[in-house]
Amino acid sequence: MGAEMKDFASWGRVPASDPNRVVHLMPDGETLPSVEGPLLAYGQGRSYGDVCLNNDGTLLDTEALNRVLAFDAETGVVRCEAGVTLANLLALVVPRGWFLPVTPGTKFVSVGGAIANDVHGKNHHRDGTFGRFVRRFELWRSDGSKRVCSPDENTDLFRATMAGLGLTGLIRWAEIQLIPVQSDQINLRRERFDSLDAFFAINAEANARSRYTVAWIDTTATGSKLGRGLYIEGDHAPGSLPKPENASTPRIRIPLDAPGGLLNKATVRAFNAVYYRQQLRPVVRKQTHYEPFFYPLDALGDWNRLYGTRGFFQYQCVVPHTDGHAAIRAILDRIARSGEASFLAVLKTFGDLASPGLLSFPQPGVTLALDFPNRGARTRVLFAELDALVREAGGRLYPAKDACMSGEDFRRFYPEWETFAEHIDPAFSSSFWRRVVWERRKKR
Repeated sequence: MGAEMKDFASWGRVPASDPNRVVHLMPDGETLPSVEGPLLAYGQGRSYGDVCLNNDGTLLDTEALNRVLAFDAETGVVRCEAGVTLANLLALVVPRGWFLPVTPGTKFVSVGGAIANDVHGKNHHRDGTFGRFVRRFELWRSDGSKRVCSPDENTDLFRATMAGLGLTGLIRWAEIQLIPVQSDQINLRRERFDSLDAFFAINAEANARSRYTVAWIDTTATGSKLGRGLYIEGDHAPGSLPKPENASTPRIRIPLDAPGGLLNKATVRAFNAVYYRQQLRPVVRKQTHYEPFFYPLDALGDWNRLYGTRGFFQYQCVVPHTDGHAAIRAILDRIARSGEASFLAVLKTFGDLASPGLLSFPQPGVTLALDFPNRGARTRVLFAELDALVREAGGRLYPAKDACMSGEDFRRFYPEWETFAEHIDPAFSSSFWRRVVWERRKKR
Protein backbone atom coordinates (compact mmCIF):
# COMPACT_ATOMS: atom_id res chain seq x y z
CA MET A 1 0.00 0.00 0.00
CA GLY A 2 1.25 3.47 -0.81
CA ALA A 3 2.04 6.03 1.82
CA GLU A 4 -1.14 7.96 1.05
CA MET A 5 -3.26 5.08 2.36
CA LYS A 6 -1.50 4.46 5.70
CA ASP A 7 -4.71 5.28 7.53
CA PHE A 8 -6.29 2.24 5.79
CA ALA A 9 -9.24 4.35 4.72
CA SER A 10 -11.62 3.83 1.84
CA TRP A 11 -11.15 5.99 -1.24
CA GLY A 12 -14.10 8.22 -0.39
CA ARG A 13 -12.83 8.57 3.21
CA VAL A 14 -16.40 8.24 4.46
CA PRO A 15 -16.98 6.77 6.99
CA ALA A 16 -13.76 7.06 8.98
CA SER A 17 -11.58 3.95 9.25
CA ASP A 18 -10.96 2.78 12.82
CA PRO A 19 -9.74 -0.83 13.00
CA ASN A 20 -8.51 -2.26 16.29
CA ARG A 21 -5.40 -3.57 14.56
CA VAL A 22 -3.78 -4.13 11.17
CA VAL A 23 -1.95 -7.38 10.47
CA HIS A 24 0.50 -7.23 7.55
CA LEU A 25 0.36 -10.58 5.79
CA MET A 26 3.61 -12.00 4.45
CA PRO A 27 4.19 -14.32 1.47
CA ASP A 28 5.66 -17.03 3.68
CA GLY A 29 2.65 -17.14 6.00
CA GLU A 30 0.91 -20.50 6.26
CA THR A 31 -2.30 -19.69 8.15
CA LEU A 32 -4.59 -16.83 9.01
CA PRO A 33 -3.53 -14.86 12.11
CA SER A 34 -5.13 -15.81 15.42
CA VAL A 35 -6.66 -12.63 16.81
CA GLU A 36 -9.87 -11.75 18.58
CA GLY A 37 -12.62 -9.99 16.71
CA PRO A 38 -13.66 -10.06 13.05
CA LEU A 39 -11.16 -10.21 10.19
CA LEU A 40 -11.27 -8.54 6.75
CA ALA A 41 -8.69 -8.46 3.96
CA TYR A 42 -7.61 -4.98 2.84
CA GLY A 43 -6.04 -4.48 -0.58
CA GLN A 44 -5.54 -1.00 -2.04
CA GLY A 45 -8.53 0.68 -0.41
CA ARG A 46 -10.01 1.80 -3.73
CA SER A 47 -13.59 0.93 -2.88
CA TYR A 48 -15.41 4.10 -1.92
CA GLY A 49 -17.52 3.34 1.15
CA ASP A 50 -17.23 0.82 3.96
CA VAL A 51 -16.99 -2.57 2.24
CA CYS A 52 -13.18 -2.44 2.78
CA LEU A 53 -13.45 -1.21 6.37
CA ASN A 54 -13.57 -3.27 9.56
CA ASN A 55 -13.97 -0.76 12.36
CA ASP A 56 -13.31 -2.30 15.80
CA GLY A 57 -11.97 -5.41 14.03
CA THR A 58 -8.76 -6.53 12.31
CA LEU A 59 -7.68 -5.62 8.78
CA LEU A 60 -5.43 -8.10 6.96
CA ASP A 61 -3.13 -5.97 4.80
CA THR A 62 -2.37 -7.92 1.59
CA GLU A 63 0.14 -5.48 0.08
CA ALA A 64 3.08 -7.87 0.53
CA LEU A 65 1.22 -10.67 -1.29
CA ASN A 66 2.47 -9.19 -4.55
CA ARG A 67 4.14 -12.04 -6.44
CA VAL A 68 3.23 -13.23 -9.93
CA LEU A 69 3.44 -17.01 -9.50
CA ALA A 70 3.10 -18.13 -13.13
CA PHE A 71 2.44 -16.63 -16.55
CA ASP A 72 1.93 -18.57 -19.77
CA ALA A 73 2.67 -16.16 -22.63
CA GLU A 74 1.22 -18.64 -25.12
CA THR A 75 -2.24 -19.01 -23.53
CA GLY A 76 -2.45 -15.73 -21.62
CA VAL A 77 -3.16 -17.37 -18.27
CA VAL A 78 -1.59 -15.64 -15.26
CA ARG A 79 -1.55 -16.81 -11.64
CA CYS A 80 -0.71 -14.26 -8.98
CA GLU A 81 -1.12 -13.49 -5.30
CA ALA A 82 -4.13 -11.47 -4.23
CA GLY A 83 -2.16 -8.32 -3.43
CA VAL A 84 -0.84 -7.92 -6.98
CA THR A 85 -2.34 -4.79 -8.54
CA LEU A 86 -3.78 -4.46 -12.01
CA ALA A 87 -0.93 -1.98 -12.67
CA ASN A 88 1.58 -4.74 -11.84
CA LEU A 89 -0.14 -7.13 -14.25
CA LEU A 90 -0.33 -4.61 -17.07
CA ALA A 91 3.39 -3.87 -16.82
CA LEU A 92 4.10 -7.59 -17.14
CA VAL A 93 1.62 -8.75 -19.77
CA VAL A 94 1.10 -5.87 -22.24
CA PRO A 95 4.67 -6.05 -23.65
CA ARG A 96 4.00 -9.76 -24.22
CA GLY A 97 0.78 -9.20 -26.16
CA TRP A 98 -1.91 -9.60 -23.49
CA PHE A 99 -4.33 -7.31 -21.67
CA LEU A 100 -6.76 -7.41 -18.77
CA PRO A 101 -10.07 -8.94 -19.88
CA VAL A 102 -12.01 -6.44 -17.75
CA THR A 103 -10.73 -3.39 -15.90
CA PRO A 104 -12.37 -0.76 -13.71
CA GLY A 105 -11.51 2.94 -13.96
CA THR A 106 -8.29 2.61 -11.94
CA LYS A 107 -5.39 0.21 -12.31
CA PHE A 108 -4.44 0.68 -8.66
CA VAL A 109 -6.77 -2.13 -7.56
CA SER A 110 -5.61 -5.43 -6.14
CA VAL A 111 -6.59 -8.70 -7.81
CA GLY A 112 -8.21 -9.78 -4.56
CA GLY A 113 -10.28 -6.60 -4.51
CA ALA A 114 -11.27 -7.02 -8.17
CA ILE A 115 -12.63 -10.48 -7.32
CA ALA A 116 -14.26 -9.44 -4.04
CA ASN A 117 -16.26 -6.77 -5.89
CA ASP A 118 -16.51 -8.56 -9.27
CA VAL A 119 -15.53 -5.32 -10.97
CA HIS A 120 -16.80 -4.25 -14.38
CA GLY A 121 -15.54 -1.89 -17.04
CA LYS A 122 -16.24 -0.18 -20.34
CA ASN A 123 -16.69 -3.53 -22.11
CA HIS A 124 -19.46 -5.04 -20.00
CA HIS A 125 -21.83 -5.10 -22.97
CA ARG A 126 -19.34 -7.41 -24.73
CA ASP A 127 -17.49 -9.30 -22.01
CA GLY A 128 -19.34 -9.03 -18.71
CA THR A 129 -17.53 -8.78 -15.38
CA PHE A 130 -14.00 -9.58 -14.19
CA GLY A 131 -15.23 -12.75 -12.53
CA ARG A 132 -16.08 -14.36 -15.85
CA PHE A 133 -12.33 -14.57 -16.56
CA VAL A 134 -11.24 -15.91 -13.17
CA ARG A 135 -10.36 -19.56 -13.72
CA ARG A 136 -9.78 -20.43 -10.08
CA PHE A 137 -8.47 -19.11 -6.77
CA GLU A 138 -7.34 -20.40 -3.39
CA LEU A 139 -9.42 -19.34 -0.40
CA TRP A 140 -8.07 -19.53 3.15
CA ARG A 141 -10.76 -20.10 5.77
CA SER A 142 -10.61 -19.59 9.52
CA ASP A 143 -11.07 -23.33 10.12
CA GLY A 144 -7.58 -23.80 8.67
CA SER A 145 -8.75 -25.14 5.31
CA LYS A 146 -7.35 -23.93 1.99
CA ARG A 147 -9.90 -24.44 -0.74
CA VAL A 148 -9.28 -24.12 -4.45
CA CYS A 149 -12.47 -22.74 -5.98
CA SER A 150 -13.48 -22.58 -9.64
CA PRO A 151 -16.62 -22.85 -11.76
CA ASP A 152 -16.15 -26.64 -11.49
CA GLU A 153 -14.70 -27.09 -7.98
CA ASN A 154 -16.22 -25.80 -4.74
CA THR A 155 -18.66 -24.07 -7.07
CA ASP A 156 -20.96 -22.64 -4.39
CA LEU A 157 -18.03 -21.06 -2.58
CA PHE A 158 -16.68 -19.74 -5.89
CA ARG A 159 -19.99 -17.97 -6.59
CA ALA A 160 -20.18 -16.63 -3.05
CA THR A 161 -16.60 -15.31 -3.06
CA MET A 162 -16.99 -13.62 -6.45
CA ALA A 163 -18.47 -10.23 -5.46
CA GLY A 164 -18.49 -11.61 -1.90
CA LEU A 165 -17.11 -8.37 -0.43
CA GLY A 166 -14.23 -10.24 1.22
CA LEU A 167 -16.50 -12.04 3.66
CA THR A 168 -15.92 -15.67 2.69
CA GLY A 169 -12.25 -15.80 3.72
CA LEU A 170 -8.87 -14.66 2.43
CA ILE A 171 -8.20 -14.98 -1.30
CA ARG A 172 -4.56 -16.08 -1.36
CA TRP A 173 -3.95 -16.36 -5.11
CA ALA A 174 -5.97 -16.31 -8.30
CA GLU A 175 -5.63 -17.50 -11.89
CA ILE A 176 -6.94 -15.20 -14.64
CA GLN A 177 -7.45 -15.57 -18.37
CA LEU A 178 -6.14 -12.52 -20.27
CA ILE A 179 -7.10 -11.32 -23.77
CA PRO A 180 -4.65 -10.91 -26.70
CA VAL A 181 -3.65 -7.48 -28.03
CA GLN A 182 -1.28 -6.34 -30.77
CA SER A 183 -0.14 -3.08 -29.19
CA ASP A 184 -0.57 -0.76 -26.23
CA GLN A 185 -2.71 1.62 -28.30
CA ILE A 186 -6.46 2.24 -28.48
CA ASN A 187 -8.39 3.53 -31.51
CA LEU A 188 -10.57 6.15 -29.84
CA ARG A 189 -13.72 7.84 -31.07
CA ARG A 190 -15.24 10.69 -29.02
CA GLU A 191 -18.54 12.35 -29.89
CA ARG A 192 -20.27 15.29 -28.28
CA PHE A 193 -24.00 14.85 -27.66
CA ASP A 194 -26.49 17.41 -26.42
CA SER A 195 -29.18 15.43 -24.60
CA LEU A 196 -30.02 12.15 -22.89
CA ASP A 197 -32.02 11.01 -25.92
CA ALA A 198 -28.94 11.61 -28.07
CA PHE A 199 -26.88 9.45 -25.70
CA PHE A 200 -29.19 6.48 -26.10
CA ALA A 201 -29.20 6.84 -29.89
CA ILE A 202 -25.40 6.96 -30.08
CA ASN A 203 -25.02 4.20 -27.51
CA ALA A 204 -27.08 1.70 -29.49
CA GLU A 205 -24.76 2.06 -32.49
CA ALA A 206 -21.54 2.29 -30.48
CA ASN A 207 -22.19 -0.89 -28.48
CA ALA A 208 -22.63 -2.77 -31.75
CA ARG A 209 -19.31 -1.59 -33.22
CA SER A 210 -16.92 -1.07 -30.29
CA ARG A 211 -15.62 -3.19 -27.44
CA TYR A 212 -15.32 -0.30 -25.03
CA THR A 213 -18.02 2.33 -24.56
CA VAL A 214 -18.81 4.92 -21.89
CA ALA A 215 -20.07 8.49 -21.63
CA TRP A 216 -19.21 11.43 -19.41
CA ILE A 217 -22.23 13.60 -18.70
CA ASP A 218 -22.72 17.12 -17.39
CA THR A 219 -24.93 16.85 -14.29
CA THR A 220 -25.41 20.62 -14.10
CA ALA A 221 -27.23 20.78 -17.46
CA THR A 222 -31.01 21.17 -17.34
CA GLY A 223 -34.03 21.37 -19.62
CA SER A 224 -33.45 20.23 -23.18
CA LYS A 225 -29.72 19.87 -22.42
CA LEU A 226 -30.29 17.41 -19.56
CA GLY A 227 -27.84 14.52 -19.89
CA ARG A 228 -25.54 16.18 -22.43
CA GLY A 229 -21.96 14.97 -22.54
CA LEU A 230 -19.16 13.24 -24.41
CA TYR A 231 -19.46 9.70 -25.70
CA ILE A 232 -16.19 7.74 -25.71
CA GLU A 233 -15.63 4.42 -27.46
CA GLY A 234 -12.60 2.43 -28.48
CA ASP A 235 -10.96 -0.82 -29.52
CA HIS A 236 -7.47 -2.25 -29.21
CA ALA A 237 -5.39 -1.01 -32.14
CA PRO A 238 -2.97 -2.98 -34.30
CA GLY A 239 0.69 -2.04 -34.16
CA SER A 240 3.78 -2.99 -32.18
CA LEU A 241 4.21 -3.97 -28.56
CA PRO A 242 6.11 -1.79 -26.08
CA LYS A 243 9.29 -2.80 -24.30
CA PRO A 244 8.88 -4.36 -20.83
CA GLU A 245 8.72 -1.76 -18.08
CA ASN A 246 7.88 -1.35 -14.44
CA ALA A 247 4.36 -0.47 -13.34
CA SER A 248 3.69 3.24 -13.83
CA THR A 249 2.91 5.58 -10.95
CA PRO A 250 0.94 8.84 -10.86
CA ARG A 251 2.79 11.71 -12.51
CA ILE A 252 1.33 14.36 -10.17
CA ARG A 253 0.12 14.01 -6.58
CA ILE A 254 -2.26 16.16 -4.58
CA PRO A 255 -0.06 16.99 -1.56
CA LEU A 256 -2.74 18.35 0.80
CA ASP A 257 -6.45 18.12 1.43
CA ALA A 258 -8.19 20.80 -0.59
CA PRO A 259 -10.34 23.43 1.15
CA GLY A 260 -13.84 22.10 1.77
CA GLY A 261 -15.47 24.43 -0.72
CA LEU A 262 -13.14 23.81 -3.66
CA LEU A 263 -15.52 21.44 -5.46
CA ASN A 264 -18.85 23.24 -5.26
CA LYS A 265 -21.68 23.79 -7.71
CA ALA A 266 -20.06 26.88 -9.23
CA THR A 267 -16.65 25.29 -9.83
CA VAL A 268 -18.16 22.03 -11.07
CA ARG A 269 -20.48 23.92 -13.42
CA ALA A 270 -17.53 25.84 -14.83
CA PHE A 271 -15.45 22.69 -15.24
CA ASN A 272 -18.28 20.82 -16.91
CA ALA A 273 -18.90 23.63 -19.39
CA VAL A 274 -15.22 23.71 -20.38
CA TYR A 275 -14.92 19.92 -20.53
CA TYR A 276 -18.05 19.58 -22.65
CA ARG A 277 -16.67 22.06 -25.17
CA GLN A 278 -13.10 20.75 -25.11
CA GLN A 279 -13.30 19.61 -28.71
CA LEU A 280 -14.38 21.92 -31.50
CA ARG A 281 -15.53 19.17 -33.83
CA PRO A 282 -18.59 17.04 -32.97
CA VAL A 283 -16.57 13.84 -33.52
CA VAL A 284 -12.86 13.22 -32.89
CA ARG A 285 -10.97 10.10 -33.89
CA LYS A 286 -7.43 9.40 -32.77
CA GLN A 287 -5.08 6.74 -31.46
CA THR A 288 -4.05 6.92 -27.82
CA HIS A 289 -2.20 4.89 -25.23
CA TYR A 290 -4.41 2.65 -23.14
CA GLU A 291 -3.65 4.47 -19.86
CA PRO A 292 -5.45 7.80 -20.55
CA PHE A 293 -8.27 5.85 -22.19
CA PHE A 294 -8.95 3.47 -19.28
CA TYR A 295 -7.40 5.35 -16.36
CA PRO A 296 -7.57 9.13 -16.85
CA LEU A 297 -7.58 9.88 -13.12
CA ASP A 298 -4.66 7.60 -12.30
CA ALA A 299 -2.27 10.26 -13.60
CA LEU A 300 -3.30 12.38 -10.59
CA GLY A 301 -2.21 10.68 -7.39
CA ASP A 302 -4.40 11.06 -4.29
CA TRP A 303 -7.08 12.84 -6.32
CA ASN A 304 -9.58 12.03 -3.58
CA ARG A 305 -7.95 14.79 -1.53
CA LEU A 306 -9.60 17.32 -3.84
CA TYR A 307 -12.76 16.73 -1.80
CA GLY A 308 -11.16 17.91 1.42
CA THR A 309 -11.07 16.36 4.88
CA ARG A 310 -14.80 15.56 4.89
CA GLY A 311 -14.33 13.18 1.96
CA PHE A 312 -16.89 12.35 -0.67
CA PHE A 313 -19.48 9.80 -1.69
CA GLN A 314 -19.75 7.88 -4.90
CA TYR A 315 -23.22 6.82 -5.93
CA GLN A 316 -23.65 4.14 -8.60
CA CYS A 317 -26.91 2.55 -9.64
CA VAL A 318 -28.21 0.38 -12.45
CA VAL A 319 -31.80 0.39 -13.68
CA PRO A 320 -33.35 -2.10 -16.13
CA HIS A 321 -33.68 -1.20 -19.79
CA THR A 322 -37.49 -1.36 -19.56
CA ASP A 323 -37.58 1.83 -17.49
CA GLY A 324 -34.00 2.98 -17.95
CA HIS A 325 -34.59 6.08 -20.02
CA ALA A 326 -37.24 7.51 -17.71
CA ALA A 327 -35.44 6.54 -14.50
CA ILE A 328 -32.08 8.04 -15.54
CA ARG A 329 -33.85 11.19 -16.69
CA ALA A 330 -35.62 11.47 -13.33
CA ILE A 331 -32.35 10.90 -11.43
CA LEU A 332 -30.45 13.51 -13.43
CA ASP A 333 -33.29 15.99 -13.10
CA ARG A 334 -33.39 15.49 -9.32
CA ILE A 335 -29.61 16.04 -9.09
CA ALA A 336 -29.74 19.16 -11.24
CA ARG A 337 -32.48 20.63 -9.01
CA SER A 338 -30.79 19.65 -5.75
CA GLY A 339 -28.01 22.22 -5.74
CA GLU A 340 -25.51 19.36 -5.41
CA ALA A 341 -23.05 18.91 -8.26
CA SER A 342 -21.25 15.76 -9.36
CA PHE A 343 -17.71 16.39 -10.53
CA LEU A 344 -17.44 12.97 -12.20
CA ALA A 345 -20.50 11.45 -13.83
CA VAL A 346 -20.34 8.35 -16.00
CA LEU A 347 -23.18 6.76 -17.96
CA LYS A 348 -23.10 3.36 -19.64
CA THR A 349 -25.29 0.38 -20.48
CA PHE A 350 -24.66 -3.14 -19.18
CA GLY A 351 -25.08 -6.20 -21.38
CA ASP A 352 -26.93 -9.41 -20.61
CA LEU A 353 -23.98 -11.72 -19.87
CA ALA A 354 -24.64 -13.33 -16.50
CA SER A 355 -22.26 -12.41 -13.70
CA PRO A 356 -20.78 -15.34 -11.74
CA GLY A 357 -21.24 -13.91 -8.23
CA LEU A 358 -24.30 -14.18 -6.01
CA LEU A 359 -23.92 -10.49 -5.12
CA SER A 360 -22.54 -9.21 -8.44
CA PHE A 361 -23.78 -5.69 -9.13
CA PRO A 362 -24.27 -5.55 -12.92
CA GLN A 363 -27.59 -6.49 -14.46
CA PRO A 364 -28.89 -5.70 -17.95
CA GLY A 365 -29.72 -2.01 -17.98
CA VAL A 366 -28.34 1.50 -17.68
CA THR A 367 -25.75 2.37 -15.04
CA LEU A 368 -24.91 5.82 -13.73
CA ALA A 369 -21.95 6.60 -11.43
CA LEU A 370 -21.54 9.96 -9.71
CA ASP A 371 -19.26 11.63 -7.15
CA PHE A 372 -20.58 14.06 -4.55
CA PRO A 373 -18.72 16.06 -1.88
CA ASN A 374 -19.76 15.00 1.60
CA ARG A 375 -22.09 17.73 2.82
CA GLY A 376 -23.55 15.63 5.60
CA ALA A 377 -27.31 15.36 5.97
CA ARG A 378 -27.93 17.40 2.82
CA THR A 379 -26.16 14.82 0.67
CA ARG A 380 -27.83 11.89 2.42
CA VAL A 381 -31.27 13.41 1.83
CA LEU A 382 -30.50 13.57 -1.89
CA PHE A 383 -29.35 9.95 -1.86
CA ALA A 384 -32.56 8.86 -0.15
CA GLU A 385 -34.54 10.47 -2.97
CA LEU A 386 -32.34 8.85 -5.63
CA ASP A 387 -32.68 5.48 -3.85
CA ALA A 388 -36.46 5.76 -4.15
CA LEU A 389 -36.19 6.33 -7.90
CA VAL A 390 -33.87 3.32 -8.24
CA ARG A 391 -36.26 1.11 -6.22
CA GLU A 392 -39.22 2.22 -8.28
CA ALA A 393 -37.39 1.32 -11.50
CA GLY A 394 -36.38 -2.13 -10.21
CA GLY A 395 -32.68 -1.29 -10.08
CA ARG A 396 -29.94 -1.64 -7.47
CA LEU A 397 -26.93 0.12 -5.94
CA TYR A 398 -23.27 -0.95 -6.03
CA PRO A 399 -21.92 -2.00 -2.60
CA ALA A 400 -18.31 -1.24 -3.59
CA LYS A 401 -19.24 2.43 -3.99
CA ASP A 402 -21.74 2.73 -1.17
CA ALA A 403 -21.71 4.28 2.29
CA CYS A 404 -25.41 5.00 2.81
CA MET A 405 -27.55 2.13 1.50
CA SER A 406 -30.12 0.88 3.99
CA GLY A 407 -30.23 -2.76 5.00
CA GLU A 408 -33.79 -2.96 3.70
CA ASP A 409 -32.68 -1.76 0.28
CA PHE A 410 -29.67 -4.07 0.23
CA ARG A 411 -31.89 -7.09 0.83
CA ARG A 412 -34.32 -5.93 -1.84
CA PHE A 413 -31.58 -5.26 -4.38
CA TYR A 414 -29.77 -8.56 -3.71
CA PRO A 415 -32.41 -11.24 -3.06
CA GLU A 416 -29.73 -13.98 -2.97
CA TRP A 417 -28.13 -12.43 0.11
CA GLU A 418 -29.38 -15.19 2.42
CA THR A 419 -27.89 -17.90 0.21
CA PHE A 420 -24.67 -15.90 0.18
CA ALA A 421 -24.70 -15.52 3.97
CA GLU A 422 -24.48 -19.30 4.38
CA HIS A 423 -20.93 -19.13 2.94
CA ILE A 424 -19.58 -16.27 5.05
CA ASP A 425 -16.55 -17.30 7.08
CA PRO A 426 -17.57 -16.94 10.75
CA ALA A 427 -14.33 -15.08 11.53
CA PHE A 428 -14.86 -12.46 8.79
CA SER A 429 -17.00 -9.33 8.78
CA SER A 430 -16.94 -5.71 7.59
CA SER A 431 -18.37 -2.35 8.52
CA PHE A 432 -20.64 -2.58 5.47
CA TRP A 433 -22.02 -6.01 6.36
CA ARG A 434 -22.68 -5.07 9.97
CA ARG A 435 -24.46 -1.95 8.75
CA VAL A 436 -26.85 -3.70 6.38
CA VAL A 437 -27.37 -6.76 8.61
CA TRP A 438 -27.61 -4.99 11.96
CA GLU A 439 -30.54 -2.92 10.71
CA ARG A 440 -32.45 -6.14 10.01
CA ARG A 441 -31.73 -7.46 13.50
CA LYS A 442 -32.99 -4.27 15.10
CA LYS A 443 -36.33 -4.68 13.30
CA ARG A 444 -36.86 -8.23 14.53
